Amino acid sequence: MSKIAVLGDRDSVLGFRALGLTAFPAADAAEAKAQLVHLAKSDYAIIYITEQLASELPDEISRYKDQLTPAVILIPGKAGTLGLGDDALQSAMERAVGANIL
Repeated sequence: MSKIAVLGDRDSVLGFRALGLTAFPAADAAEAKAQLVHLAKSDYAIIYITEQLASELPDEISRYKDQLTPAVILIPGKAGTLGLGDDALQSAMERAVGANIL
């Protein structure tokens, strides 16, 4: 059975445990990169990652952009949104539809 993970700073991800998701706090980009690689090789179908960490790992995240699993989805962290999640969604829609429909 596939699982869902949430990766980000401690304050941003621990609340997701109440929803039944597995939280993986990361103190810095190096720890987050190692954790992302580990989660991608494990049985995680969806990996939510905070935009703050994602902004430091663009190359690592782009490796999974065109793969079926894991789906790496950017979410706002405790500091608020950086707009990266919206940009990623718009890019995915343009690739899927062939035009900007948003």
